[in-house]
Amino acid sequence: SLSHGQKQWLEIGMLLAQDPKVLLVDEPVAGMTDVETHLTAELLKEINKNHTIMVVEHDMTFVRELGVKVTCLHEGSVLAEGSIDQVSANERVVEVYLGR
Repeated sequence: SLSHGQKQWLEIGMLLAQDPKVLLVDEPVAGMTDVETHLTAELLKEINKNHTIMVVEHDMTFVRELGVKVTCLHEGSVLAEGSIDQVSANERVVEVYLGR
């Protein structure tokens, strides 16, 4: 009877119970409502105070809300790295991902 977002939060909690050194979350907000997405960003920012987190995500609004360093990969190599604004403005990133 849990919502999709609640199930995601439960899975994150189960991982945290194991006290990992690094927490890898893949598309943590896929299928979430806007409210759930915001709450997930707040949750991950709080967790990041004591744990290293690596997030794989395509929702740039969510990534922007996290306010963290972004690494953009292409074909297994780092294409660009920096703030979301820096990476989004990178000509090579735009060319690769938007086909311009």
